[in-house]
Amino acid sequence: MKKYFVLGVLFILPIVAYLFFASGIHNFAKLPVLREAITELDSSGGVQFQNKITVLGFLGNTIERDGGDLFNLNQKIFKPFREFDDFQFVYLVPQSIDTTALYKVKTELGRLTDISNWHFVMLPQEQIEAVFSSLKTPYNLMADGGSQYIFILDKDRKLRGRDDDEDEGVLYGYDSADIAELSNKMKDDVKIILAEYRLALKKNNAER
Repeated sequence: MKKYFVLGVLFILPIVAYLFFASGIHNFAKLPVLREAITELDSSGGVQFQNKITVLGFLGNTIERDGGDLFNLNQKIFKPFREFDDFQFVYLVPQSIDTTALYKVKTELGRLTDISNWHFVMLPQEQIEAVFSSLKTPYNLMADGGSQYIFILDKDRKLRGRDDDEDEGVLYGYDSADIAELSNKMKDDVKIILAEYRLALKKNNAER
């Protein structure tokens, strides 16, 4: 009898543990929605937020200031997740930017990794401001039209972030100049939202 009990425990415990952790993933591994209905892009290049998981940034005219941040983002966030087809980086760029400097930065990034899912979209400043305003965050664009903060949008154009961050309380965006924040917070949050969509896809496939 003791033998059957031990065998039963050995067989049942792994199943119970799996169900417990699987339930935890479905119930808790979701990045909170902070804002909805983020303004869609109206660009001739065909880049859109809808149906894509997007890291959104605002470059501004002073590319010398932001250049280092772009390379940090490439290494810490873009490169680890670039294989996901639905994952993209979108930086909104004023039409008044120095295109030679922008081309140089894009070329250098391209030498480090495939940046086919990293888009620099040139728009009139008023369109950039409209997108930024729709995020409804406590941040402001700087004088050159850019921002050091970057944002995560889901496939339904909703702003995702943290509503219980230990430092900020509500974390709407991530400081692209802060390597620790990129590594310790944003990278984890991107993992969560990608896992969320993978789980949803597996569930839909299983139901079919």
